[in-house]
Formats: sequence, structure tokens, C-alpha cells
Amino acid sequence: MKLKQGEKSERSRAAILDAALRLFSKQGYRGTSIREIAEGAGISTGNVYHHFPDKEALFRTLLDQYWTAIDSPDFPFNRALAAGAFPHDLEALARAAEESVQAYRQHVALIYVDVVEFDGTHIRKFYSEMSGRFASFLRQKFSAGSLEDQLAPGVDPTTAVMLASRIFLQYFAVEILFGVPDQMGKGSSSVIGEISGILRSGMLRPAP
Repeated sequence: MKLKQGEKSERSRAAILDAALRLFSKQGYRGTSIREIAEGAGISTGNVYHHFPDKEALFRTLLDQYWTAIDSPDFPFNRALAAGAFPHDLEALARAAEESVQAYRQHVALIYVDVVEFDGTHIRKFYSEMSGRFASFLRQKFSAGSLEDQLAPGVDPTTAVMLASRIFLQYFAVEILFGVPDQMGKGSSSVIGEISGILRSGMLRPAP
């Protein structure tokens, strides 16, 4: 069956993005050429430039894919939050973080590429707006005051959920992207249990 022009163009664009993602996440931005991306996609360099004006536009588009995924209710971490993992079932939140990093490991790698090669230029705005997105989610999920009643006095719900998310996502980024399975000297199940306990109760012995 012969593809329509629009379908053919969309397939070419998808192939370009797939090839660029593989290459950028493996060998960095400056270490990847448009020619390599074209070869990886099985098309001409001219076709790449037909879809994207330059290499940086490709890089930005890939990061935008990840930002869109993070905002989606289908993102594993978001599903866990919506299902009520926070604040009590932090182990479930950790497993969702692992699933999220595993599913988007190449996109997560681009964040490190951006920090090293662009000084964080492309990701700065996204992270600066993160607290607002978490706060908005909590307002939709919990009635006024109900979450504060479940947390220790003085603990801000947005800070608490962002702290848990940062810890778990970073932990699995190191394990999955950097290939360090026992970064704390023991298996992930044990570590996640310990971290969850610390987040719930703190690390200091209660004062007598």
C-alpha cells in the first residue's frame, strides 16, 4: 500500500527523531553530526533539514517530547501520584520512578547532555516551573488542608513531594543511566525501604 505524502513525511520525521535520540543520548550533542542522524534514520541529510532547520532544533524537540511525557497522566510517576502513593506508599512512588527512568532513559540522558554542553540552557525554564506544577497537582488531588494534616507540622506539601520525587528519580538515574546497581552498598529494594522510612520519620532519634 502506497503511503500518502503526509504519512511518509511523518514517518521520516519520527525516524529522524529516533535516530537523533539514540545518538545524542549515547555520544552527546557536539559528538553527533547531522550526517550521522540522517544515516541512522535511513534518509538524506537534505530530508533532515527539510524537517528541522538545524541540529539544535532537533535537540530541543527531543527535550520537548520528554516535557510533554512528564506532564502526561500516563507517565508512570504521575500514575503513582494520582493513585495515592504520596505521602504514605513511598515505596510505590519509588517503583514508579524506576519505571519512569527506564522507559525514558535516553531522554533523561539528554538532561545531562544539556547541563554539560549547554550549561543547562534548555532545561532551566522547565525546572524553574516545576514547583508550580507540583503545587497545582496537589491542589487538584487533595482538599484544602487535608494533606497538611497528614504531614509533620511545618512541612510544606509541595516541598515534601518534590523532595521524594527528586530522591527517587535521581537514585534510579544513577542506577540505570550510569550503570551503578548498588550505589549505596546494597540492593535497591533495601535502599528504597530505608529512604522511604527516613522520609516518613526523619533520621534522628526522637529527643527524650
